[in-house]
Amino acid sequence: MSANNLFKPLNVGKIQVANRIIMAPLTRVRANISNAVPTDIMTTYYQQRASVPGTLLITEATFITERAGGYPGVPGIWSKEQVSAWKNVTRAIHKQKSFVFQQLWALGRVAGPDTLHALGYDLVSASSVPDETKRGQSLAPQDVFGSAPRPLKIEEIKEYVKDYVHAAKNAIEAGFDGVEIHSANGYLLQQFLDEHSNLRTDEYGGSVENRARFVLEVVDAIVKTIGAERVGIRLSPYVDNGGMKHGPGTLEQYAYLLKELEIRGLKPGGRLAYIHTVENTFEAKNSIGEPIIIRRPLEFVRNVWSGVWIRTQKFDRKLALEFVDVDDKLLIGFGKPFIANPDLVHRFKEDLPLNDFDFKTFYANGPKGYIDYPFYN
Repeated sequence: MSANNLFKPLNVGKIQVANRIIMAPLTRVRANISNAVPTDIMTTYYQQRASVPGTLLITEATFITERAGGYPGVPGIWSKEQVSAWKNVTRAIHKQKSFVFQQLWALGRVAGPDTLHALGYDLVSASSVPDETKRGQSLAPQDVFGSAPRPLKIEEIKEYVKDYVHAAKNAIEAGFDGVEIHSANGYLLQQFLDEHSNLRTDEYGGSVENRARFVLEVVDAIVKTIGAERVGIRLSPYVDNGGMKHGPGTLEQYAYLLKELEIRGLKPGGRLAYIHTVENTFEAKNSIGEPIIIRRPLEFVRNVWSGVWIRTQKFDRKLALEFVDVDDKLLIGFGKPFIANPDLVHRFKEDLPLNDFDFKTFYANGPKGYIDYPFYN
């Protein structure tokens, strides 16, 4: 299989990966609950998964500032103490001769409202539209999700852009090879993109151009600060996490956003390191009920974006081998398989059996189900 594109190098921004298998961002809530500082077992976790040299890892989503959070146990990148702890992680990964981007996160309306209120912050979003899918659910004992958020004021949006820039600068100081802007899965930036959660009538709502403005301002500000080759962005046009609702306007919205990123990429020094998409796949059947090929509605991305593209979710080894052989700028992200298989790249290359993951330990405290999965012996 070494002749397949999956195991060939590719330039991704300023780095050259040795294979096209990416560790996707995975929230694991192992950070210090009181100050969002990464812990020692997090260093071990990432070092294990960087074991095959030349592999690109994307960290778990990381809060850009305290007010952008609202979940306990998630790491941050706004304080000096957090930067110092992240340096241990990046050093461990680079010691393995692998690479790492940090995913930058702001929750918006899906945060824990009482957790935010206890810290002195409001639940915010593009508009005062609650996430009805989570009404009554609780992540922390004091939080009841589904509350109506307060729309961000224009000056607050500008402050958030500055928060993203500050977080990106801290990430580079902490030794990361780049950052990934999390604009997917129903979080704050996607809440501005989605026409159902963004009902604004000012310059940040009402048209595809206006709904994309916040995202593009974040991209442009970070690019200006650390360079486009160190920046990626994650998108999920057809995923319904966080109460997102795709519809007739979804394709137009994301085609416009991708077009703007492509236009920037055609200018010297303007090409982002990559676009990262979360797949929405489903089994389809023909007229007599027979299963047919899995439909992947994100193929339009390649019609607009000519740079490096990471596709994540619902891939296995066989599909990854097939997809990268027909697109020489494609990488495939893996989440749960990387949780249970720290040496996933090696196992895929040699076609070795995989460990099974234990979902019950995904968001638990401590090392169990985190750093105790065995390497292939």
